Amino acid sequence: MELIGLAFVRFPFTMLVLQKAIFSVSLFWTGAVLSNTVHVIVSGMVFLVLIHGGQAAASMPPKPLLKSLQYAVTTSFGSICYGSLFTAAIRTLRWEIRGIRSKIGNNECLLCCVDFLFHIVETLVRFFNKYAYVQIAINGQSFNRSARDAWELFQSTGVEALVAYDCSGAVLLMSTILGGLITGTCTGVWTYFKQTDKAIMVGSTSMLMGMILVGVTVVVVESAVTSIYICYAEDPRLIQRWDPDFFDQMSEALHQRLQYRSARAHQILNSRLDQLPNTSSI
Repeated sequence: MELIGLAFVRFPFTMLVLQKAIFSVSLFWTGAVLSNTVHVIVSGMVFLVLIHGGQAAASMPPKPLLKSLQYAVTTSFGSICYGSLFTAAIRTLRWEIRGIRSKIGNNECLLCCVDFLFHIVETLVRFFNKYAYVQIAINGQSFNRSARDAWELFQSTGVEALVAYDCSGAVLLMSTILGGLITGTCTGVWTYFKQTDKAIMVGSTSMLMGMILVGVTVVVVESAVTSIYICYAEDPRLIQRWDPDFFDQMSEALHQRLQYRSARAHQILNSRLDQLPNTSSI
């Protein structure tokens, strides 16, 4: 304890930075754990609906939402916390870099490039994590094994061709922004006629709250879409038994994407072979 107190006295700035980093990691980690817990709950619900052939099926267990919630906060909670730690650490690093950029003027271009690289890493981590959490909800495996199995599953079945052309994320993002704009505009206009000087403040706050509320709903939809991709890759008969028309549409889209990829690869290979110099045997 004396050594810790001495460190606080001699290196106050270092300890302040350390405390700030710990607080930032805990804050981002808590948010990521809550978001990923909801993701696992929705994924478990989707899997139960698909494996039993529909929500109204006779084999559907009673209170499936409660069962999925209990599974997420008990068996899978350790894997959720472990996977969320990576995202929290990367977000903390980005936050620290932005703080340094605002304090110093030199090498700002370098810090901007580093921040952009961490943004790419965070996007990739979040992309692979959301499929790993579906595997956690379905199979109850550890985080590392679930992430590896999800990637190998996509590679072996070719479902990543569907994921690559998936536009649901952009649509959901636009829905979140649109919901916030509508909420902020309506509230701002109403406040303008009541108290003109507070219209901007109330409108901005309402827009933020509207985006948060719509974002909570969007997380549920995104989790359901992600779960459908994993379940289709695991066993296409789950989708076929649940909705035959939707299964036909997914199978046709996957067939077209794989055909396009094969034709494109063949075209690139032929173009490279044509560029090789002609050599005559002696």
